[in-house]
Amino acid sequence: MTTSSPRTHGRVPARLLPVIVVLAVLAVLAVLTVLGRTPASGAEARKGVSVTPVDGASQALADVGAGWYYDWSTTPGDVTGPAGTEFVPMIWGAANVNATDLAQASRQGTELLGFNEPDLAGQASMSPDQALDLWPQLEATGLRLGAPAVAYGGDTPGGWLDQFMSGAAARGYRVDFIPLHWYGGDFSPAAADELRGYLQAVYDRYHKPIWLTEYALTDFSGSTPRYPTAQQQTDFVTSSTAMLDSLSFVERYAWFTLSTETSPTGLYDGTVPNSSGTAYRAAS
Repeated sequence: MTTSSPRTHGRVPARLLPVIVVLAVLAVLAVLTVLGRTPASGAEARKGVSVTPVDGASQALADVGAGWYYDWSTTPGDVTGPAGTEFVPMIWGAANVNATDLAQASRQGTELLGFNEPDLAGQASMSPDQALDLWPQLEATGLRLGAPAVAYGGDTPGGWLDQFMSGAAARGYRVDFIPLHWYGGDFSPAAADELRGYLQAVYDRYHKPIWLTEYALTDFSGSTPRYPTAQQQTDFVTSSTAMLDSLSFVERYAWFTLSTETSPTGLYDGTVPNSSGTAYRAAS
């Protein structure tokens, strides 16, 4: 035999009112947080760069004219960004979904980058379901939230990103924009249009703003990476930045990477820009 509660005829019991009020206030604050954190506008705010804490990184970052930067972590670490340049935190992998890293990310910015290349064993290495199970903790930061950045195949039906986005929709999870990585093995003048085609295909599939958070010319088809000549890279920097700035659905982009000490595709030798660094600095 069960004991039923007295009928309230649609009225909320008085003892529950404080709880409901608190939940309503939190819900309103969360909505205002998301709506109030709009992406930066303008071509200069679009242009960013990835950085690592090597010698001269802070000086190079101040010189390159980027509107934002990131370092694959939740804090800027030893790199000091110039005034007006936004640092964007990242929750790199499953181990970073903890109270400390999430709190650090919340204090750093208004946007949050999700997991880094979860489709690769050498990177975040997560299944779509694993990422989805952790996603509510990233949502709870209240930051504008970017999907996990896949290494490739963001436009592939049934691919890693497709499974994640389908699962997020089914579970009612929030994804505000889609970060992508792209490395081109064709060093010809056609490379910028090949990149544009990939970005367009991903946007057409998900209709979410795109952040191109890693891109460069690098051919990974052989046993060792093959890199462009200095002139090929400089030409691509010029053509790709012009193309990216023309696409309304591309909110932000970041060249890989700032320093040649990190990668041969770097823009700066210490604190001095190479020819591609000069071209990237000149991009609006």
